[in-house]
Amino acid sequence: MQPLDDLLQWLAGRGLEIVLIILASVLLARLVAWTGRKITDSIDRRYTDGDALVRSEAAKHRHSLTQVITWTLVVLIYAVAVFFVLDRLGVPVTGLVAPATVLGVGLGFGAQRIVGDVLAGFFIITERQYGFGDVVEIQVVGGGDPARGTVEDVTLRITRLRSADGEVVTLPNGQIVKVVNLSRDWARAVVDVPVPTSVDVNQVNDILRAVGREAYADPALHPLLLDEPSVMGVESLGLDEVNVRMVARTLPGKQFEVGRDLRARVVLAFRRQGLNVPPPSAADDGPAPGVVATRGEQ
Repeated sequence: MQPLDDLLQWLAGRGLEIVLIILASVLLARLVAWTGRKITDSIDRRYTDGDALVRSEAAKHRHSLTQVITWTLVVLIYAVAVFFVLDRLGVPVTGLVAPATVLGVGLGFGAQRIVGDVLAGFFIITERQYGFGDVVEIQVVGGGDPARGTVEDVTLRITRLRSADGEVVTLPNGQIVKVVNLSRDWARAVVDVPVPTSVDVNQVNDILRAVGREAYADPALHPLLLDEPSVMGVESLGLDEVNVRMVARTLPGKQFEVGRDLRARVVLAFRRQGLNVPPPSAADDGPAPGVVATRGEQ
C-alpha cells in the first residue's frame, strides 16, 4: 500500500500543481487570444463605423502588430508552462541547459527555414511593408505566378491572403522575395482603350476627357478619386489599332473599382458617338478587361 499512498500524496501535492499550471496556462493563453481579437475588432469597427473609405496605414499596422504580439504571447505562455511542469516533475531545468544547447544547434540546422520565416516576419512588421487589409502581390522563391489577394493575417511565420476567387493562400515569410503593395498611400487605375487606326485620335481624346470630367463630377465616384482622370494620349501603335491611355489616381485599393467604372463609361460614350471599342486581347492581365492597376508612392 505504500506505493499507492505515495502516489496519492504526490497527486495531492505536485500532481495538483501540475494540473493547475496547465489549466492556468490554457486559460491565460485563451484570455490573451480573446483580448487580441477584441483589440483587432475594435480597430476594424472604427473603420467600418467611420466615414473613411479605406483603412489608414496606422490602422493596418496596429492590426498586424496586435496579431503578432498575440501570437508571441501565446507561444511564450506555453513555453513557460512547460518549464514549470518539468520543475514540478523533478526534472532539473538547469541540468537541461547543456543538452538544450546541443539540441538547439541541431534544430538550428534542421529548422533554418522556420528561423528564416520568423526573422522575415519580424522585418515585414517593423518595416511596415504591408498590413491587414492591404491588397498585395507576392512573389515567392521558385518563381511561378505571384500570389495576389487581400492580407487577412500576418504573423512572424506566415502571411495569409484571400484571393479574388475566395481562396486562402498561406505563404511562409522566409520564402517571399518580392512584394508589390497595391493599396499603399494611393493607387492608379490605367485604362488602355484600343481604337481602330481609321478613327480620329483627337476625337477619341476629347471623348475620354469628357468621360473623365463626368466621372470626377459623379457623387458616387468622386470620393474614390484624388483628382480628375487625365488622358495620356496614344500609348502604343499596331497595324490595325492604337491604344489610347487614360489614368486616374485613386484611394488605395480602389483602383480596380474605378477602372471598371471608367471602362464602362468609355464604352457608353463611344457608342453614343457611333464608335466601337475592340475587345481587349488575351494578353491583357488585370482586374478588369483593358484595365491595368498599379500602385503609386507619395
